[in-house]
Parts: sequence; structure tokens; C-alpha cells
Amino acid sequence: MAGSSSPQIRNICVFGGSSLGKEKDFLESANHLGQVLAERKIHLVYGGGSLGLMGGVSIAAFLGGSQVLGAVPRALAKKDLLGKTIGEELQVSTISERLNTMFKHDDAFIALPGGLGTLEEIFHISSWAQLHIHHKLQSFIPVIDPSMSRINWSTKESRKKLRLDLSLCL
Repeated sequence: MAGSSSPQIRNICVFGGSSLGKEKDFLESANHLGQVLAERKIHLVYGGGSLGLMGGVSIAAFLGGSQVLGAVPRALAKKDLLGKTIGEELQVSTISERLNTMFKHDDAFIALPGGLGTLEEIFHISSWAQLHIHHKLQSFIPVIDPSMSRINWSTKESRKKLRLDLSLCL
């Protein structure tokens, strides 16, 4: 809108799972998001790889003409745990450096469904906003809300050790 004071978004960081989950709608949403980013000429910043929901959004954005930047910790790249990064790959030393790198290259955040890594990214970015470290836009795709309510907070006995299962039931 002409005269609007809202910031122009050129780069969006997308957080999400490196697995497809159990809902086919999640992958369809990820693919659609990538297409929309490309149509609006918005570049994608993500955690790298070609697997799962992150693979879906990155492939769709890249094929649609968006620039894509994947920040990948060297340890994950060496073990090929994420698949091949779509677009440009920037290797970093740690998971923390990965988040900081993605933060430096984006104007806004979107979170798709995911696991503990996605939750960690959401908590970091949300707490940084609460502390006024940034004022970037944040959006959690509506399909994540039902998943968040399905977190399994129960304890399970595994190899005679008690652990808390915080995995999303995707």
C-alpha cells in the first residue's frame, strides 16, 4: 500500500521439520508457502537440506525463482543428515551460529510444523522479540497450533531411564 509504514519483506526465514510428519497437508502447505514466496519475489532463508517440510518449501521457492540460502552446521553437513541443500549453502560451526546466521539474513520468520529443533527456534526468536532484541514479523502457520496442543508431555521408561517425551505427534 502506498504510504504504508510497514517494512518491506525481502527475505523470510522459515523454520520447520526435516521430516514429512504424518499429515500430507503439512507438505502441501510447505510447497504452497515456497510457491507464494517465489511469486512475491521473496527470498528464503532456512536451515538447509532437502528433506521433509524444509525440503518442500526450499525446492518450491527455488524452482519458482527465489534465491534460497541454507545455513547448515558442518557436523550435519558431514553426516548428510539433512540431504542436499537447495540453493546456496552457508556452513557454520554450531546450531547456535546457524540460528544467528539465519537471523542476520531475514526480515521475518515463519514456522511450519516440526520437532524439537523447530520449537527451539520458535522459542529463541519469540524470546528475542519479547526482550526487544528484534522487531521482525513472526508467523506460525495455523496448522502448527493443533500440533502444539498434541505435544506428548508424558514420561516414558526407555532403557530403564525416565525421560520426558516432548516430540510433536506429526
